[in-house]
Amino acid sequence: MKTRITELLGVRYPIIQGGMQWVGRASLASAVSNAGGLGVLTALTQPTPEALAQEIALTRELTDQPFGVNLTILPSIKPPPYAEYVAAIIEGGVKVVETAGNSPKEFIELFKANGVKILHKCTTVRHALSAERNGVDAISIDGFECAGHPGEDDVPGLILIPLAVRALRIPVIASGGIGEGRGLAAALALGAEGVNMGTRFCATHEAPIHDNIKQALVGASERDTRLIFRSLKNTARVLRNSISEEVVSIERRVGGCEFEDLRPLVAGVRGRAALEAGEVDNGVITAGQVVGLIEDIPSCAQLIERMVAEAREHLLRANSYFIGEGK
Repeated sequence: MKTRITELLGVRYPIIQGGMQWVGRASLASAVSNAGGLGVLTALTQPTPEALAQEIALTRELTDQPFGVNLTILPSIKPPPYAEYVAAIIEGGVKVVETAGNSPKEFIELFKANGVKILHKCTTVRHALSAERNGVDAISIDGFECAGHPGEDDVPGLILIPLAVRALRIPVIASGGIGEGRGLAAALALGAEGVNMGTRFCATHEAPIHDNIKQALVGASERDTRLIFRSLKNTARVLRNSISEEVVSIERRVGGCEFEDLRPLVAGVRGRAALEAGEVDNGVITAGQVVGLIEDIPSCAQLIERMVAEAREHLLRANSYFIGEGK
């Protein structure tokens, strides 16, 4: 395939594995890249910049194809040493970075000076336009269906993707709700030039999470996600389980709640432990509505090749509906 995204990233297919906390490791990122997509490490999954440097080196041993690193910049009383993580990315020779959260403006010039392409993930057109003005190379636009943080505007991809394409000059990557060839075909038809998938790549052989979690994703329907932190204006979409149900219940209490009321349930270390031990009901598990489309656990190569073949088939079929000249 050839789009501005494949040209920008140097990949065979415009399919990107989004950065996912605790999941974006060398085993998964290298498998996606070897299959023709863009694998992505998650910087803050690694406890230190030095550990990220080691994970970059390991990924380079496992693939000779391009891969990227996700750097999510979040407001915090005691923020991670972002500048040191940026240095690890640059010194590791990584040429693609996926940024998310707050604006990466303070690091853009440094990335550009070192030949690093910047994909910025956002949930609104207004933030996408700001990122374009700041100099990022492409926008990954997250619809309301997505896992993780969909923003507070609740605009689904079917509306958000063409709005972003209409407004931006740089390429748009569709994110949220995509897990099969139909989604890839739809994203291309809406004007996107690539897709970003997180939840779907969790249900693959190479994803470094327990098989119980993968099976939970296969068994879930499109109705089996929950929106937590809505009352705190920091909405996150996660898998429906005992923890997310309890969080929602607390948020609905008369008088509301504070984050401290939720902290023991949603702590990151608890979620990580659940992913590793396969304890589906013992931590927050990030997942998008695309779980309703997940029916198996293929390898990354099987998934990507199948998606590309299906997308071609669906686009050709759609084209066949036109008759006469100009078809």
